[in-house]
Amino acid sequence: MNNLRDDLLKLMGGKNYKPMDNAELARSLGVQGSERRGFRVLLTKLEKEGRVKIGAKRCYKLRERAQIVLVGKLRFQPNGNGWFFPVLTDEANISTGMDLKKYDRIFVDGRDLSVALDGDHVSLKVTRVGVPKWKQFADKGHKSKFDKRGRPIKEKKGPEKELRDEAAGRVLKVLEHKNTTVIGIYREEGKYCFVVPEAKAMPPEVDLLDTGGAKPGQLVAVEITKWSSRQAAPVGKVIKVIGFPDAPGVDIISVIHKHNLRVDFEPEVQQEADAVSEEIPRKELERREDWRDALVMTVDPGDAKDHDDAVLVEKTETGWKLVVHIADVSHYVTPHSALDKEAELRGNSTYLVDRVLPMLPEKLSNNICSLRPNVDRLTKCAVIEFDLNGTRKSAYFCDAVINSKAKLAYEDAQVFIKGSGGGEIGDAIRTAWSLAEVLRKRRFKNGALDLDFPEVKVILDEKTKKPIEVRKLVYNESHQMIEEFMLSANEAVAVELKMKRRNALHRIHEDPDADRLNEFAEIARIHGFRVGDLTNKKHVQDLLRSAKGSAVEQSIKIGLLKSLKRAAYSVEGLGHYGLAKMDYCHFTSPIRRYADLVVHRALQHVLTNPPANPVRLPKSGKLEEVAQHISATERNSGEAENATKRMKMMEYLFDIAQQEGKRTFNALITDVRRMGLFVEITDMQVKGVVKKEALPEGKWVFEPGVMAFRNYNEKKDYKLGQRVDVQIARVDMERQLVDFVLIEEQA
Repeated sequence: MNNLRDDLLKLMGGKNYKPMDNAELARSLGVQGSERRGFRVLLTKLEKEGRVKIGAKRCYKLRERAQIVLVGKLRFQPNGNGWFFPVLTDEANISTGMDLKKYDRIFVDGRDLSVALDGDHVSLKVTRVGVPKWKQFADKGHKSKFDKRGRPIKEKKGPEKELRDEAAGRVLKVLEHKNTTVIGIYREEGKYCFVVPEAKAMPPEVDLLDTGGAKPGQLVAVEITKWSSRQAAPVGKVIKVIGFPDAPGVDIISVIHKHNLRVDFEPEVQQEADAVSEEIPRKELERREDWRDALVMTVDPGDAKDHDDAVLVEKTETGWKLVVHIADVSHYVTPHSALDKEAELRGNSTYLVDRVLPMLPEKLSNNICSLRPNVDRLTKCAVIEFDLNGTRKSAYFCDAVINSKAKLAYEDAQVFIKGSGGGEIGDAIRTAWSLAEVLRKRRFKNGALDLDFPEVKVILDEKTKKPIEVRKLVYNESHQMIEEFMLSANEAVAVELKMKRRNALHRIHEDPDADRLNEFAEIARIHGFRVGDLTNKKHVQDLLRSAKGSAVEQSIKIGLLKSLKRAAYSVEGLGHYGLAKMDYCHFTSPIRRYADLVVHRALQHVLTNPPANPVRLPKSGKLEEVAQHISATERNSGEAENATKRMKMMEYLFDIAQQEGKRTFNALITDVRRMGLFVEITDMQVKGVVKKEALPEGKWVFEPGVMAFRNYNEKKDYKLGQRVDVQIARVDMERQLVDFVLIEEQA
């Protein structure tokens, strides 16, 4: 079908082409009767994309070359190119006729970025929509002569499998600079002062009007003040000297500037926070449901300082009663206040490897709003009744006051779940787990996807900020218990707001595109899995179960995630594909997410004991702007968090590589390609490559059909799923890549 598409566009683009209807086009291209239906689908597809248009007598012709111009956000990529993300709700974008959900990101070559900076709002001309460019190279690639079992493969001839099209474009105009700061190294050559940007998508030099007192070799933040053309160097001034790259903490500060993260609170914001009283007025206590005598407790990571949620589970004759208390941030942070504006700007707290950049000042996040033990705290409360099958039977919501009876770490709760004892707190945790276990089984039965990934934590020396340990984090029943309760509360709130027709922010995860799932299915088949129809949720679950515990489990999960759409916030409730929930919102973390604060304000109107003057939310249009903004801040924070973690992980490996006694790691072969073996040190979640030339001496043959390198003379092989011992050969700090060498077993 891809060849037919190319032939069709070539025919219509010919000098002597006269508009034809679909039958005439089919005859001209020799399309057989059995293929006519697919040909009509192809014409409809090209029309929706804006490539062709229908004229008189329903005859088709190419659109004029002016074509499609979209507006959206530009993001730089490490390789010097960019991705353009169109605004899906923009009316002008929609009117182009292009399928924005299919082409939700568009490739921009580094030469076509114009004078745009990372994160800018730009207009972009779509220059190409079609078969991926890499396909012509892939078609020339080496194909295995053997299948998974080593049997010869008979070449099959037949119609070419259609690939998902991709789009490319070039930036026409910068509509708004979102971040004019560029990070780079300050240099001097005689009297000429300039900065070499870190971002490869930038020109090689930025001319300076003001050096800001920087010294050669220092990392600096530069504000771009003038840039007229891609062929000319940008002009700017140093606004902050970050420090020499090898100085403690400089690498993290550079990430903070690069992602334009807000660190310090403005004076008026801090003043508002300082003015908040810790005393709760008697009238406020009297109007709330009083849960201070109940066995409410928090369960969090051992080093947590902001405690958003506290829980209580009671066994009933017909099932369980789940009580979820969430810090009532909306009582202290009012709309349009300095605190509220700052929280909206930040969108969320950001958890970097060495620090937290909170959404709210510490007095609120770690004290007044935090559900600390043995002190009265105000909450929004969800009381949910479940039957013995885990079906929600009823729910109500109220303003409440609690006095938490225990602050448990996950490790403490796990001990109680797995053992006995612990008094009434131990009994309460075991009762809570009995409900969570039922809820979890029911959720996966209903179609939820198990996409949890093992995590690691990089431990830093407090003074030098150097990594000293990589610790694998445990995810067990205690974590699952709290997760299920939060999911249940979020869903119950979303359902209530929908039933009462209240505007709010929903957490959405739309169904994936079938063509992206089909591409992923091909990858899964290469790894030897029976895939089925991945548009059927049950088949997706079956695949994840098959991959569980295998060498490629993480690769399969990552591949699936890439084929799914990104979760986001929206005024429209579109359901959550990954969680298998029709209605879902974020309610349980208002200390660290602005979306939850908005939901708390919406919930004020449906409480059993609403405040005297419930907050009125903005109209849908404004609320959708908030949704898009905080979806963007969430992505930005996630990128910064991953960047600092990866950075310190590379530093840790680099230090190991410099040690005299070479350290040996046990690794898993997760992929085999022509260039070599891709391996992962599973305890550290570190991936790297053993290049083909680094394999032991001998003649090694790459066999993609069995995903292995084979040495027929020595009767040895290295294949997918095999465990091997490796040592670090090289760490490329700039590109953040690791090369390994194999350590052969001694005879």
